[in-house]
Amino acid sequence: MAKIVGIGANVFDTLYNIPTYPKEDTKMRATSCKTAGGGPCATGLVAAAKLGESAAYIGNLSDDNGGKFLKADFEKYGVSTEHTRVLSGYHSFTSVLWLCADSATRTCVFDKGDLPPLVLDEAQKQAIRDADILMVDGNDLSAALEGAKIAKESGTKVLYDCGGLYPDVDKLLALCDIMIPSEEFALGHTGCKNAQDAAKKMFDTYHPEVVVVTQGKNGGLLYDGHNTVRYPIYPAEVVDSNGSGDVFHGAFAAAVVKGYDYLTCCHFSSAVSAIKCMKVGSRESVPDFDTAKEYLKENGYEL
Repeated sequence: MAKIVGIGANVFDTLYNIPTYPKEDTKMRATSCKTAGGGPCATGLVAAAKLGESAAYIGNLSDDNGGKFLKADFEKYGVSTEHTRVLSGYHSFTSVLWLCADSATRTCVFDKGDLPPLVLDEAQKQAIRDADILMVDGNDLSAALEGAKIAKESGTKVLYDCGGLYPDVDKLLALCDIMIPSEEFALGHTGCKNAQDAAKKMFDTYHPEVVVVTQGKNGGLLYDGHNTVRYPIYPAEVVDSNGSGDVFHGAFAAAVVKGYDYLTCCHFSSAVSAIKCMKVGSRESVPDFDTAKEYLKENGYEL
């Protein structure tokens, strides 16, 4: 039985490290290239598993090369695929990413593939009931909505990685307990001019337990219905920022399961995300719990 289960994107990534962005209609030699697993929910589950919590993916995969890689990648990092269906004849969700050295940024081009929408079976529904947290990211929305309703009925907390402004996400926002939007999402969804007002508006509209707005290089803020508290970004020599937000959400889920309060979860997740950015690969660069705890201590924050 996994304490953290997830419904959402699972992506076969190809990452190119490049010195600078190329001009249009030219050629450039990459400094390196590798394949890796990606996607908000899926990478979050890997992060939670690497931080010592049991995790399982609920979703569909193809039996093409991308799907085989993604299934094996989960198993390598200890994420259960017991509730993952492998379907024949479909094309996986794939992406190509440029990781630019001189700007420390990443650019992504993706193809969502053609896997059919997830339809939850009884075993998958029971896995949600048995979990402490259901992670969702707005992908596979119909199944995520059904899963969130099951979670609400059974006392499982719903953590929503709010990154994409997809149609009907307001329905999922209304079911979440832990709302973690990017600043871009929060401003775009609410129409507010700043993150603090956006967090308050999202809280007042949807009534979660907490709203945590991530602000990239500026850290972020937490709003619990009473107070707004900022949390910092932790120091890192950034090599690969791809997936840092996904890792933040997975680390947050792990910290909640470990019993930390929400502000401590913010500090912990920010630190884990910083450590991840210092190496290439959104999954393989996630530290274990002891490494994250020691890094926080070195930077003036003790769990």
